[in-house]
Amino acid sequence: MVYFAKWKIVLVLALCGFAVAFSLPNLMAQKDAELLPVWLPHKQVSLGLDLQGGSHLLMEVDVAAVVNERLEALVDSVRVVLRGARLRYTGLGVQGPAVGVFIKDSARVEEARVLLRDLDSETEAKVGEGGRITLTLTEQAIRDRRISAVEQSIEIVRRRIDETGVREPTIQRQGEDRILVQLPGIDDPERVKRLLGKTAKMTFHLVDLRTPVNEALAGRVPPGSRLLPHASDIGSGGGPRMVLIKKKVSVSGDTLIDAQPTIDQRTNQPVVSFRFDPVGAKKFGDVTKKNVKKPFAIVLDGKVVSDPVIQEPILGGSGQISGRFTTREAQDLALLLRAGALPAPLTILEERTVGPGLGADSVAAGKVASVIGLAAVVVFMVVAYGLFGLMANVALLLNIVFIMAALSVLQATLTLPGIAGIVLTIGMAVDANVLVFERIREEVRVGRSPISAIDAGYSRAMTTIIDANVTTLIAAVLLYLFGSGPVRGFAVTLSIGIATSMFTAIMVTRLIVITWLRRRRPQALPI
Repeated sequence: MVYFAKWKIVLVLALCGFAVAFSLPNLMAQKDAELLPVWLPHKQVSLGLDLQGGSHLLMEVDVAAVVNERLEALVDSVRVVLRGARLRYTGLGVQGPAVGVFIKDSARVEEARVLLRDLDSETEAKVGEGGRITLTLTEQAIRDRRISAVEQSIEIVRRRIDETGVREPTIQRQGEDRILVQLPGIDDPERVKRLLGKTAKMTFHLVDLRTPVNEALAGRVPPGSRLLPHASDIGSGGGPRMVLIKKKVSVSGDTLIDAQPTIDQRTNQPVVSFRFDPVGAKKFGDVTKKNVKKPFAIVLDGKVVSDPVIQEPILGGSGQISGRFTTREAQDLALLLRAGALPAPLTILEERTVGPGLGADSVAAGKVASVIGLAAVVVFMVVAYGLFGLMANVALLLNIVFIMAALSVLQATLTLPGIAGIVLTIGMAVDANVLVFERIREEVRVGRSPISAIDAGYSRAMTTIIDANVTTLIAAVLLYLFGSGPVRGFAVTLSIGIATSMFTAIMVTRLIVITWLRRRRPQALPI
């Protein structure tokens, strides 16, 4: 144990050098650290929501809306099938969690059931009283849609958050249909809430010119059409201007590949320019070619944002949305369209905002606690073990440097419980040295020479050191696996602290002790 190979000395010194280099950026301001050359370490410890302030949102995915949308699409399919088979029907529509329809000809009810049963493999068709056929989605189909809706929502939320430039956001699933979003350091939480709260489902529809809007408002909406409010215009009655559009989607917003805020050269107003993929461009070109001089409605989340008249065929696969936007509104709309539409609406169930002042207070309190803990340990080690205590204190300081370097490299988020883990690690970091030094004292008492006592002390204490640290590490790993949020932050710093403290106690302190032993060759140990 007193022999230290040269390659081990080089390895220990190199690791200590790397730890110092990777922890130094934390002593700089964030702007200064970002200006460092790429080849130099420049990453800083990422502070969590409770330390730098920000917003905490718990949102619920409205999976019922996904199921209802699927049923609405099923209604159109049923209508096409029944008309193709020349079956007379009535009462077709979504009724609760199913699609219902009455077949007028009782002799052909079974024929209709077979046709509708084969319509979709995800549905079940049942015959009720009076020739009523009910189509319901299977349990597996509902389950698959629920899982898919949540997974897609998480991905879309992540894209939208990334577009805003928030650093180190936390976006994760909670339970079956909830999403947890933590956004540290944001300066405009209301804007983020607006962005996340919009479904951003955009579709293009032809305007129904056959029926006057007044008749539709009176309750005579023709089949295949629907009334939607205009997003900006105010009608004569004081409410929003209504637009009668055809239900059939001419072009879906799913085929958009880009959207950017621009300025209309004619009106000098902010607009959103968009571009389709090849499939969407072809559909858009075909629709505009066949409907020149007719209005074309652009619908976003159930509101008509623009209904311009098609002046000429648009064959380039691009266009623009104008709607009396402000510059920020145009930027946000372009962001939403680029990120994609949510498969279902999101409802904010819980919202917490942490001010940067509170986070700064937490950081300051954590620093004070760390300094007090460090000072107490340093004094104790010097009083209890003298020169050997000073050697252990050098290793303790290096241990803190290693922890900061590891957090910087891994970009692990440091939270308030994480600071508690660091403070706890400072106290635990000298445990291994205490075990070794006490063992060396025992060997000195029985009359061993300094070299023999140090060799025996390290050899016989090693098993106890490993057992004690491994059991603590197992507890930290279990906390990380089964915990969440703050508990995980504590587990991360505790695990890193255990690993670094074992390295500094077994390797660094031993190297210092052996180097001193070889140079001084003492007759008695000052311990």
